[in-house]
Amino acid sequence: MTDNFDYDVLVIGSGPGGYVAAIRAAQLGLKTACVESRETLGGTCLNVGCIPSKAMLHASELYHEAHSGALEKFGIKLTGAKLDLKQMHAEKSKAVDELTGGIEFLFKKNKVEWLKGRGAFESANSVKVGNKTVTAKNIIIATGSSVTPLPGVDIDNSKHVVVDSTGALELPKVPNHMVVIGGGVIGLELGSVWLRLGAKVTVVEYLDKILPGMDGDIRKDAARIFKKQGFDIKTSTKVTGCTVKGKKATLTVEPAKGGDAETIEADAVLVAIGRKPNTDGLALDKAGLETNKHGQIEVGHDFQTAVKGVYAIGDVTPGPMLAHKAEDEGIAAAEFVAGQQGIVNHDLIPGVVYTYPEIASIGKTEEEVKESGVDYKVGKFPFAGNSRAKTNRDTDGYVKVIADAETDRVLGAHIISSLAGTLVAQVTQAMEFGTTSEDIAYTCHAHPTHSEAVKEAAMAVQGKPIHM
Repeated sequence: MTDNFDYDVLVIGSGPGGYVAAIRAAQLGLKTACVESRETLGGTCLNVGCIPSKAMLHASELYHEAHSGALEKFGIKLTGAKLDLKQMHAEKSKAVDELTGGIEFLFKKNKVEWLKGRGAFESANSVKVGNKTVTAKNIIIATGSSVTPLPGVDIDNSKHVVVDSTGALELPKVPNHMVVIGGGVIGLELGSVWLRLGAKVTVVEYLDKILPGMDGDIRKDAARIFKKQGFDIKTSTKVTGCTVKGKKATLTVEPAKGGDAETIEADAVLVAIGRKPNTDGLALDKAGLETNKHGQIEVGHDFQTAVKGVYAIGDVTPGPMLAHKAEDEGIAAAEFVAGQQGIVNHDLIPGVVYTYPEIASIGKTEEEVKESGVDYKVGKFPFAGNSRAKTNRDTDGYVKVIADAETDRVLGAHIISSLAGTLVAQVTQAMEFGTTSEDIAYTCHAHPTHSEAVKEAAMAVQGKPIHM
């Protein structure tokens, strides 16, 4: 298929979308290369995002359990538990190395060529990588996203005072006071890490509630749980400036609607107000491409851009900036390139917040359903009524199922639970097949498991849960 081109497929970027697209293209018999400028494969997610943050979240949970005396109710008495932050970072790095090395192995196994360097278009079929120009019949842009800057707040990860998500994963010591700017997923996850390790954590959010875009009940109840854990959450508040003196930062904040300013001193400030598509330096204009007003590359159902043979996936395209969305799009794009039918249901992309407890969502929020004008019913079941959660002393949260009142088809589900990220997969798969709440309610769930709460929430849609 290569004709006069060096490759059938050239993927720019080796994050979750890019490396998956490259492997899938190679599996389909296409001569494939992947451009990546990092020293390791895996992009932001594996190197400085999803994976190291989860390693730190898990380790900090274990430390908190041991240090706080939370295990004593189970008859496990620990004294003298100490934090070895250097070792915690080392174990995190080990996990990252294993996974990035695993992708390199998969590239070799599938005969995907890694072109090391930064890529920039020279035409719709040619890309300059370092000092070399390569050609490809099809090019997939998978360059991901980076931290959105906040005017008046200068990030310098090397000084460990004002940091972004990458810097927050590398702090050499536990700050006495960390201020997180942004009450979204990244800010709350990384704030959780340092809160458990002993820091005072203040979250400053511009909107009136944390977790923008999530179901209203979830936003309210999550805030209550986090405040109980020790988070100081300041909503409807904006940051107007930041000064750094030595190892201290002073933030200036004021009410979002305007008002008197005040200052907050901190040892560490985490800027987590969102992410922006990585398109700078790609020379998209040379390929005949331009971005929309959000800096994204628009694509069709087959992930092809306005230029034939040039595709885009993941964070550089519209939609949620999630690794699993990028992965599915990577597989689908490669299949379209190969002449097959790729499938991604963008209405069913689950979202998970990996705090403790976790928070997971699939489908529409209650606010979105209400706005659509559809008559609906809601079923809720608290983990306080779930046997396994009760025995584990793990009863924070609930399952909320929203269904069409006329057809009973499930429109959305929202979960707060230590296992929310795992539980949401069941509802996602059920919704993919057009399930009703009755279908879930009459499906046998193993006892005793947290998953029974999903069944009972589905039963509650009809007003008939057993254990409530």
